[in-house]
Amino acid sequence: MDDKTATSKSIWRDRLRSAMAFTGYLHHRVGHDRLTVTAGSMAYVTLLSLVPLITVVLSALSSFPVFAGLGELLQNFVIENFVPAAGEVVKQYLNEFVANAGKMTAVGVGALFVVAMMLISSIDKSLNYIWRVHEKRRPVISFSIYWMVLTLGPILVGTSIAVSSYLGSLNLLGSDAVNGLLQRSLRWLPVVMSSSAFLGLYLLVPNTKVRFRHALVGAVIASILFELSKKGFALYITNFPSYQVIYGALAVVPILFVWVYLCWCIVLFGAEITASLGEKSHWHPETKGWQTTVPTQEELSDIQQAVDLQAENEQTASQQIVGKGKNE
Repeated sequence: MDDKTATSKSIWRDRLRSAMAFTGYLHHRVGHDRLTVTAGSMAYVTLLSLVPLITVVLSALSSFPVFAGLGELLQNFVIENFVPAAGEVVKQYLNEFVANAGKMTAVGVGALFVVAMMLISSIDKSLNYIWRVHEKRRPVISFSIYWMVLTLGPILVGTSIAVSSYLGSLNLLGSDAVNGLLQRSLRWLPVVMSSSAFLGLYLLVPNTKVRFRHALVGAVIASILFELSKKGFALYITNFPSYQVIYGALAVVPILFVWVYLCWCIVLFGAEITASLGEKSHWHPETKGWQTTVPTQEELSDIQQAVDLQAENEQTASQQIVGKGKNE
């Protein structure tokens, strides 16, 4: 009994030590990468690209008759779940901007598309910097990825919202219990969608191999922080409306900018967590030569090669064991 207790204490002590080492390394990495500065620049690019991006998204949805009416549904969903305050004002301005953009010529629409692509390109560069990836994708591949995000992204999101709305309107089996369970499940839809978005972002955007479990941990933490920030920001805006006294009718501008900035801080922080989990040799206390310095691209390449070699050795060993068992 004493041996089991001692072993259990030792395990928890090692886990606590690893958690503290990881936290210290993550803090050092976030400061080294100047996360808040990058989030500020991303917020600026986002606000500059917001109207063009929404115009392209709504145009992509309107191109398919089956998605008629989903544009407004998607817009309402985003406003209600991702902009915690001043949603109606933001929606009114966005509708006016999009309506004005609809009167533009083909050259103007092309310019909107280019500006929308700038946002996705900035996201690509920021995340690849966090993973220390300097090798760029070929232009054709990058353009294909950006085009897929701008076209298939809104279609998939719109389909998800439409299916959820349809299920919510059904009276399944005439059972209040089933319908109540369904309604409670649908409340988690924003969390599931944000987690899925973060997961896809951390897996697909970096031009390097990212382990699924690392990306999942970063995505879940980012999603939780996002939901907490959304509720906290809405609570602050509702109970401390001093910004309206200062800015008056223009209050929506700083509100939107601060919220977008906070969102990018969360996105980049989740990326830092995901990248740090893949750099275990730089923060784990039991690793030989453990240090808290942020690795360079060359060091990350060596780490990745070592991880791949270990995985190949484990796979080869398991195959040999299986083959030996069959022979016996």
